[in-house]
Amino acid sequence: MAAAVPTPEQLRSAPKVLLHDHLDGGLRPRTVIELADEAGYRDLPTGDAAALGTWFLQAADSGSLVRYLQTFAHTVGVMQRPEAVRRVARECALDLAADGVVYAEVRMAPELLTAEGTPIEEAVEAILDGFAAGSAEAAAAGTPIRVGALLCAMRQADRWDEVAGLVVRYRDAGVVGFDLAGPEIGFPPDRHPSALELLDRAGAHRTIHAGEAAGVDSIRAALDGARAERLGHGVRIADEVALDGTLGPLARRVCDEQVPLEIAPSSNVQTGAYPSLADHPVDRLHRAGFAVTLNTDNRLMSGVSATSELADVVATFGWGWEDVQRVTERALAAAFVDDAERARLLAEVVRPGYAVLAA
Repeated sequence: MAAAVPTPEQLRSAPKVLLHDHLDGGLRPRTVIELADEAGYRDLPTGDAAALGTWFLQAADSGSLVRYLQTFAHTVGVMQRPEAVRRVARECALDLAADGVVYAEVRMAPELLTAEGTPIEEAVEAILDGFAAGSAEAAAAGTPIRVGALLCAMRQADRWDEVAGLVVRYRDAGVVGFDLAGPEIGFPPDRHPSALELLDRAGAHRTIHAGEAAGVDSIRAALDGARAERLGHGVRIADEVALDGTLGPLARRVCDEQVPLEIAPSSNVQTGAYPSLADHPVDRLHRAGFAVTLNTDNRLMSGVSATSELADVVATFGWGWEDVQRVTERALAAAFVDDAERARLLAEVVRPGYAVLAA
């Protein structure tokens, strides 16, 4: 009989679905150093892999979203060549597969990979090539994974139409949807309506960062202005969930419509949204019936994996296998994948995997 509370070892073997993971936030520290050497990038704080991993974690753990975001200068700085992007994407697929992730959507803003002259199309193709190579290697190693790419436009920049066009152009090659990333405050998600209209005409999927640094108005704007199908983070919907369970009007709408919340608890704590995991509303939202999914956000900066994020929530809130399976199946239901593949993963991978673990 399995323990009532799943162990980290059991959770590692559980089939997991990941919807919110940033490619430039998940590099291996050794890879950052090697790519910096190849590119002549001299700004890293240290050339020791273990020390660099610690540096990223400490910077992310500062409680400051500004300092947290500054860490990306280094990862993006070493990803300015297509061959570097391919390597990072390949290793991302391998690392997620080794952690028991069977389906992942990994996001990247391709415009950030063009500072040294790489055409944005080449950046997208490098991401897709890397995911394909890593997925093939993972399958050969007996840990199959499917990885889809989400392309982010930066809210504060003006390349939304370009990125939306790339989403449509490459959607049969592995791009599964569009995202808006960057500062929520001051940059509304409908600032470039032509990009959203392009996505609408093509029937392209979208998830929008909202309700992380900003409150429920950001979530409302993502839903009404950008027509978001999912909310990247979305955790501040808890501002409208009273301790007695009473829901405000937007919270009632998000719960009733089962809008998927891509929640990343460790990241939210590290950026100062909540003082500790125990104070994080992930369990309260889950118990209230919201479509909670659990995610890593940035594995390097937060020092987390899909397994560790689950294990920490399980340990903090006493979740059992039923809870873990529910958030996994919710994530799969919210994935931007065709219905046949979703049904296959559910029937052949997710449910059989949990049936064994929960027996």
